Amino acid sequence: MTRAAAVSSDCHIRTRREEVGPHTLIRGDSLRVLRRMEAGSVDVVITSPPYNIGLSYRSYQDSLTEEAYLDWMTAIAAQLARVLRPGGSFFLNIAGSSAAPWLPFELMVRLRALFVLQNHITWIKSVAIADVTHGHFKPVNSSRYVNRNHEHVFHLTLDGNVPLERLAAGVPFTDKSNIARRQHAADRRCRGDTWFIPYETVQTRKQKFLHPATFPVALPLACLKLHGAGDGSVVLDPFMGTGTSLLAAESVGAVGIGIDRDTRYVAVARARLREALGERLDRPDRS
Repeated sequence: MTRAAAVSSDCHIRTRREEVGPHTLIRGDSLRVLRRMEAGSVDVVITSPPYNIGLSYRSYQDSLTEEAYLDWMTAIAAQLARVLRPGGSFFLNIAGSSAAPWLPFELMVRLRALFVLQNHITWIKSVAIADVTHGHFKPVNSSRYVNRNHEHVFHLTLDGNVPLERLAAGVPFTDKSNIARRQHAADRRCRGDTWFIPYETVQTRKQKFLHPATFPVALPLACLKLHGAGDGSVVLDPFMGTGTSLLAAESVGAVGIGIDRDTRYVAVARARLREALGERLDRPDRS
């Protein structure tokens, strides 16, 4: 799941829909497309919307007023609540900035009317252990702020009672003696609510698909595994960007639906999916 080029509610671009294997790519305004989707038709939503921190998207000015941004995101979330099936999960990756740290939490307060916050996961992009730094971060050039090395993943559900596959998204035990001593069935433990998932090293903007805010496929993949998504699950990313969430959906056998307003990002998502699908594109179905 990459952070998408944003879609504002007053956008009037023409909607274009295409199939890539079992997946659907939609170039269009997210809010308009969501309003036309069938209620209760999606198992998992994974998305990373624009953060309203002034990033340089091709087709969107990422600098609404705070109130306008919150109104827009609340309208999007209302449609996501409508299309989500009972027992579904909505994983929302978002972050503030050093100058505007409250924004993610203000949005969460708005969303309390629509969802239950079942889990709050911290995505750690870089961490210093003793004197060794692991991972990557974008340095902050400031005498007031420390570097921001984490983002939020809010796990939202309709009732707060969605069972999870905690071990599927888990990690091996470091101390293997815990397996027998504590009578675990396998060498897996819950990952917890702090996920260290570093970016892959890139040297150029081209390696980020000319997108200002991509994220690693391991992040949406961990979300899908935690929910237990698999064959036949429908996964929606209303801010698809360059299609990383759909790549994660493809890897677990789920069916992806991605929406983005930017033609170039949709083209990149198409190419990435085609590469992942390979010869399976020629098959009439997956079964």
